[in-house]
Amino acid sequence: MNGESENRKVVLTCAQPTGKLHLGNYLGAVKNWVEMSEKYECYFGVVDMHAITIPYVPADLKKNVYECTAQYMACGLDPEKCNLFLQSSIVGHAELAWILGCICPLGQLERMTQYKDKASKHKENLNSGLLYYPVLMASDILIYNADVVPVGEDQKQHIELTRDLAQKFNSRYSDTFKIPEPYIPQAGARIMSLQTPTSKMSKSDPNQNGTLYITDDPAVLRKKIMSAVTDSDSEVRYDIENKAGVSNLMSIMSALSGKSFDDIETEFKGKGYGDFKKAVADVVVDALAPVREKFLEISADKKRIESALAKGNQAAQRRVNRLMSKVYRKVGFMRFE
Repeated sequence: MNGESENRKVVLTCAQPTGKLHLGNYLGAVKNWVEMSEKYECYFGVVDMHAITIPYVPADLKKNVYECTAQYMACGLDPEKCNLFLQSSIVGHAELAWILGCICPLGQLERMTQYKDKASKHKENLNSGLLYYPVLMASDILIYNADVVPVGEDQKQHIELTRDLAQKFNSRYSDTFKIPEPYIPQAGARIMSLQTPTSKMSKSDPNQNGTLYITDDPAVLRKKIMSAVTDSDSEVRYDIENKAGVSNLMSIMSALSGKSFDDIETEFKGKGYGDFKKAVADVVVDALAPVREKFLEISADKKRIESALAKGNQAAQRRVNRLMSKVYRKVGFMRFE
């Protein structure tokens, strides 16, 4: 159920509404979130304020928010068991970001790896938001006083900044924020591009045949898997260095079927890559068919999505209000109500 429990740990994680989720997102993040929502008080944010640091079309942003939420729900995030919220609907994120920004050294932001990367890619649109968004991210985390923050390896630097800002605020104004603990899932299936198996599966891959989206039509999934890069050998064997493509397909099969690499090697001993790819395609299609079916059903019902977000927004705003009343008092802001 939505609502707050004194006995359960609070989990907070957020993602930008940037289009379709791929198989790597599903296996590496969303499936873990679903499991967490059974045990913890969870807040899953769609962070649309972060999405405007690069050129965008407002109508597309709105569409992506609906699509992103529908995909999460289709993957198993139940609005009755967790809080799905929209960042821009919650009063407090931007206010806390301003307060934290006033204690954040400029040099720390300029050294952020993702800022340097984005600055090099968006030289024509080098706005302040690109520099400042790690502070907003810190606000997103600290404003919920979460115990656990699931993040990918590439977000570790942002969590370090968040922890640093929390400690600075606590030191200057007295204990207010929990120092967040990052939760980086144990190395599970690392899903790579089907066309460039040395690179992670990505929605920005120039060759979209390398990316399996959870909402892809079954025929599209099969076509992409059957055209996956392998090698000139014909042995199905897990060997990342020498057989990256085959190893990636084995990882996908293992993650979705529960079979070990040894089981897969035994099953396909003496068989060619054609048989192996067909079997991988069968497993992927079977696993994603119910997700796709549910996504199509939910995305056709905007009211259902809006209701889920409205419910999550209420719970999120209640939690934020409690924290921000303390923050305002401590920094010397007054409210006359």
